[in-house]
Amino acid sequence: MDLQDILDRTAIRDAITDYTFGIDLAEWDRLDRVFTPDAAINYVESGGIEAGFAEIKPWLIENLAVAPSRVHMIGQIDYEALPDGEIQANAYFHNPMTFDFGEQKFPVEVTGIYRHTFTRTADGWRSRKLHETVLWRRGFEALGM
Repeated sequence: MDLQDILDRTAIRDAITDYTFGIDLAEWDRLDRVFTPDAAINYVESGGIEAGFAEIKPWLIENLAVAPSRVHMIGQIDYEALPDGEIQANAYFHNPMTFDFGEQKFPVEVTGIYRHTFTRTADGWRSRKLHETVLWRRGFEALGM
């Protein structure tokens, strides 16, 4: 591994951090620093949708409004250089949240792998594809999911 590899991994790790903090703190514009405008994002395994970034961002804002308490924990990140110069970054995550419907609150948890395909752009590394692979989830049954 050379210095450029280390710098690339650091930039990608920072993008994953921007993603998690952007969602957890409802700082939605941070996601603009994570994804390419045409990024394909798939949240189907966790009960969400599959769409482009332009549709996903407002969907997250609307749907996560009922889960004001949320936090991501990122574990190991596996990096794989792809032949076309992109990098596949797979990051373990654990994401507890509380869905708040006024008098009823439902704690839920999702654990899995964020599978990002990062591409180098003029603005740095950006994810052009995210697939959320769910390994297990807890508490969603109470929500009918």
